[in-house]
Amino acid sequence: MHDFPLLTALILLPLLGGLAGLFFHRQPAQARFICLTAALAELALALVLLPRVLAAGPLVERFDWIPLLRVQYSLAMDGLSYVLVLLTALLGVLGILTSWREIREGVAVFHCLLLAALSTAIGVFLARDLLLFYLFWEAQLIPMFFLIGRFGHERRRYAALKFFVFSMVGGLPMLLAVVWLMLTGVNPSLAALAASPVPGAMQGWCAAAFILAFAVKTPLLPVHTWLPDAHTQAPTAGSLLLAGVLLKTGAYAMLRWAIPLFPQAVAAAAPWLAGLGLAGLFYASWTALAQKDAKRLVAYSSVAHMGLLTFALFAHDRTALSGAVVMMVSHALTTGALFVMAGMLAERFHSRQLSDFGGLWGKMPVYGAFMVFFAVASAGLPGLSNFVGELMIMLGSFKVYPAGASLAFFGIVVGLAYVLRLLRGTVLGQPGLLTESGKAVDLDGREILILSVFALAVLLIGVHPGPLLDLIREPLNALAAGRPV
Repeated sequence: MHDFPLLTALILLPLLGGLAGLFFHRQPAQARFICLTAALAELALALVLLPRVLAAGPLVERFDWIPLLRVQYSLAMDGLSYVLVLLTALLGVLGILTSWREIREGVAVFHCLLLAALSTAIGVFLARDLLLFYLFWEAQLIPMFFLIGRFGHERRRYAALKFFVFSMVGGLPMLLAVVWLMLTGVNPSLAALAASPVPGAMQGWCAAAFILAFAVKTPLLPVHTWLPDAHTQAPTAGSLLLAGVLLKTGAYAMLRWAIPLFPQAVAAAAPWLAGLGLAGLFYASWTALAQKDAKRLVAYSSVAHMGLLTFALFAHDRTALSGAVVMMVSHALTTGALFVMAGMLAERFHSRQLSDFGGLWGKMPVYGAFMVFFAVASAGLPGLSNFVGELMIMLGSFKVYPAGASLAFFGIVVGLAYVLRLLRGTVLGQPGLLTESGKAVDLDGREILILSVFALAVLLIGVHPGPLLDLIREPLNALAAGRPV
């Protein structure tokens, strides 16, 4: 335990910064500055906590919340949670910078929603009581629904409603499972639930309820169809948070809650869940090839990567688990950067259609260099972050599912095809009508700064993944041994 509630501060700081920005709803520049300051303070606080996590182990905050139900306000941060909290804080800063010129109306409301989304996600990563976790889990819906529905593109309301319906329908069985567990009088802390798993057939029903909710957010085939629409219609910063944060809460919840709480049921279902991950990898990769909208192509590539990640989670191999966590971080960076770059095109040309572009390298060489870098990073080029995660996933899963790992390798190869299509439709190939227009202006200083941060992180993890692997080693060892923090 520590004296000052640092973990609570991590959750509340973005939300309070967003609410402060609302007081300046008639002064957009001031609202942006206040929200950016709050996001930078959140990132600084996360960085300050690194030495404490390394030296003292997990940081814990706990006190009785609803004693009658044995519910506690219980937060904890180990290396795994820390990595995702730091990633969330970084993407929050980059999201605000990305939307600097894109959002011109309702600026204060937009940034308040964006920062509220960060707060709810960080709550998911830190919560260690079942009821508290569920509240943060469902609270994620609110800011993202309004980010898409209010500030998105032409079919924003349809996409927001679809996102909401999928999430609510997927979450209702988990709510029933949580209520049933509470009615049985169990201690709802993560450690207690993992130490005494639900017995008998009820474990299977509870596991199915939790996994369905997490599969919608990950997303896992066949409950993935909300994601391409949400990505396509969301504002650029919304797509960045969807890919980099919201999807990670689903994969994280699988790892932190579903696998430890329902070990027998998950072990029995693991081959089927791993198979769904592989199916998602192939289906989304082939579907991405058919897309004409750059943002939608990247959205399906996101589903493909998360399918590979899901395959790794249910391989029940320690090396594959490490690769899955590295993949979580890398996917957030590479796919997030590609969404940002698609947004930069839409901001200049008011189009995302690949047929309108091509040959941008000659007009926008800095943009072209970044696009090639992130495209080949997404494809798993050695020396960049995706390669580290994919290699560890292949090595670990091959020991458990040799045929599945072989198929996953070919699925990754298929990914090269849609990467080449993206490059040909943007920076390579024959110039399109919009490329020849006078709107092809290269990146400015703000945009170069945003993409440089993404590129530096991708390169750092690809060349030297040791610090990241060191941070997650003990938490994954504990999870593998059935001792979640």
